[in-house]
Amino acid sequence: MTRLLPPFRAPRYQTDAWYRWLALIGTMRLVCQPRLKAIHQLERVSTGLERDGVVGDDDSGQGYEWRSLDNDPQFACRGQLPLPGWNMLEVSIRHDQPSASIRLYVDTGAGFNEAESHYLTLRPGRISKRLCFIKPGTRALRLDPLETAGQFKVDRFRLIWLTPGFAHDRLAQRLANLHQDWLETPKHRVIERLKQQACEDGLAWRELALHQYEETFVRHCARQSYREWLTQQPVLSPEDLQTRMAAFTYRPLVSIVLPVHDPKPADLERCLDSVRGQAYPNWQLCIADDASRNPRIHALLKQAAALDSRIEIEFRPRNGHICAASNSALALAKGEFVALLDHDDQLRPTALYHVVEALQLTPNAVLLYSDEDKVDASGNRYEPHFKPAWNPDLLLGQNYVSHLGVYRRERITAVGGFRQGYEGSQDHDLALRVTADARAEQIVRIPQVLYHWHAGRDSTASAALAKRYTAEAGLKAVGDHLARTAPGARIEHGRFPNTYRVRWPLPDPAPLVSLLIPTRDQIAMLRPCLEAILDKTRYPRLEVLILDNGSTCPETLAFLSDIQRDARVRVLRWPHPFNYSAINNFGARQANGEVIGLLNNDVEPLHGDWLEEMVAQAMRPDIGCVGAKLYYPNGTIQHAGVVLGVGGVAGHAHKYFSRHEPGYFTRLHVVQNYSAVTAACLVVRRETFDAVGGLDEENLAVAFNDVDFCLKVDELGLRNLWTPFAELVHHESVSRGADDTSVKRARAASEAEYMRRRWRHRLFDDPAYHPNLTLIHEDFSLR
Repeated sequence: MTRLLPPFRAPRYQTDAWYRWLALIGTMRLVCQPRLKAIHQLERVSTGLERDGVVGDDDSGQGYEWRSLDNDPQFACRGQLPLPGWNMLEVSIRHDQPSASIRLYVDTGAGFNEAESHYLTLRPGRISKRLCFIKPGTRALRLDPLETAGQFKVDRFRLIWLTPGFAHDRLAQRLANLHQDWLETPKHRVIERLKQQACEDGLAWRELALHQYEETFVRHCARQSYREWLTQQPVLSPEDLQTRMAAFTYRPLVSIVLPVHDPKPADLERCLDSVRGQAYPNWQLCIADDASRNPRIHALLKQAAALDSRIEIEFRPRNGHICAASNSALALAKGEFVALLDHDDQLRPTALYHVVEALQLTPNAVLLYSDEDKVDASGNRYEPHFKPAWNPDLLLGQNYVSHLGVYRRERITAVGGFRQGYEGSQDHDLALRVTADARAEQIVRIPQVLYHWHAGRDSTASAALAKRYTAEAGLKAVGDHLARTAPGARIEHGRFPNTYRVRWPLPDPAPLVSLLIPTRDQIAMLRPCLEAILDKTRYPRLEVLILDNGSTCPETLAFLSDIQRDARVRVLRWPHPFNYSAINNFGARQANGEVIGLLNNDVEPLHGDWLEEMVAQAMRPDIGCVGAKLYYPNGTIQHAGVVLGVGGVAGHAHKYFSRHEPGYFTRLHVVQNYSAVTAACLVVRRETFDAVGGLDEENLAVAFNDVDFCLKVDELGLRNLWTPFAELVHHESVSRGADDTSVKRARAASEAEYMRRRWRHRLFDDPAYHPNLTLIHEDFSLR
């Protein structure tokens, strides 16, 4: 990079040409780092350098410096102002809240106001960033550091001036990744099309761009911090552990495979200590050093082996990368089971204890996996990943198994160990091959955090984009798996890093689909629903059965008469009291299709391929019900799968999340198995619908009939599935109305009680969810 003359700094966002030009001017500073002065609802809580109420540098790096007294703390920003134009706002704040966000206010002459402010959610252990456009004539800045009472310390707050080209690239990248209007647009086309759209709308393109960019920043607050949650979890005493292990009748040797290549010595020491500190003693540590260049690494490894006979090491003469090194370590393994460990990560002291505890009940397991979290350089734990039980469709979309993964050694050997050429996603590739012909009961989830990912600056744990090659290796791994198990299926990258989408083939010829749409009047909802289905849907073989439950509105009756001119549409009369289950069962008996689609009269598809996606999934022989991704009209999530137990019976996963959010570990954007999906848009094979006797007319006339139906399908041994690639808008409950009378409330209570009696053994142990996650809310927050 071109050397700059003082007093310039060299932020990495600029181009060399810009630096050379700026050096000639010699007056501007690109990096703005205002001093912060408390002006509202803030008080100091710790010592630090402060003059006249202005925050200075605190070299101690320990504890919090400020306490927010209420929900509106404010800092005035003193000193220099940022340069006009595009800036990158960088903020890092340590705090004691479950989650936090900041807002930067910009006064351009009209005072501070929401319209001229920039919102940013803070992420623990990371620098949070976003673009800001600073208008000429800016007079002052104000930083609101939290939106709640709490303690915090500002570690970083600065704005860096950007070249327009760099800013536009970042803008286009975020819109292409997160904004619904641009998800299918190549990044390099976004700015061009933004300008075209703005011209058509009579807007300045930057105004439109900033509005849409702002929409990608969403508010989401966890209800309890992980740190606080950890303090409330029971801890087994050493005596209890010894007593429980003494009762084990099966005490297998567990070999830990540890490939090593040039880690930081301190990280490796912590890793080795975490193995030596295991409560379960029957382990073997198999280390393959992949030609590390640092002699301290060799010394550490030799010292560890000298101190503990359970540690064996092979020093590889040449660097062969992680798959080759893992195979070298695997060759040392003598245990029945093999656990995988990275050289800068750590095991919980009870990790192997919980693995062997699970093996007491499932000694024939071929794969066991646990929850995981991240740990920063200071030892702070954050971002726990509480995983579902065996979820084969989710594994095709992302490597949710990850760590801690423990495999039966003979199965690893049988599939050929680690395959070179899959570096970066070698664990994903191994999990797919090991589980390909395993029975579901042989794959065991351990619902405990047993593994800590080290969140170093360049680690995959701290930044999914730090190792872009992992996404390509994962794509290759899933593609190879499909080539072996499902010829004809195609794999492509998903919308987020290290996620994937499988495009399943339709049978040839495509099966006839019968869409069942119960309705009564409500022409304002029914007309756009039917017109959107008939006009947009590209699926080649379709019949629509409108099940009229006593419409009396003349406009509705005229529309129903007219719509039947479309050869795909039939109107069937159901002149009985409303019973959603009975109406749909009646419609199914009249249907000609090999596939049944249950559809509300208040949904509208957003894309033409929605039904192709759902039918292709439903025609897979091991799949039962298929559900869609439904939005409220304001763009928030109405349905993204059903979680059992929430609210006492069931609730919708990620309800009210923005459509732009990734969701819990990107689960809003990958196909996965759920115990149930909503019948507002549900597709199932006719033979499956008949096999379980359709919907329950007697006990579930209105609510929960879809959940009950899905659970009966699950009992057939079929997996229910939700896909984010069938998207529809749902005007929920507009047609039928809310449960706002005593009769309706009594009926709703009766149906909920029936579900709790009928499915109590399932409602509060949903395999697609986790026992540590809330059953009160629908946001995957901690229980």
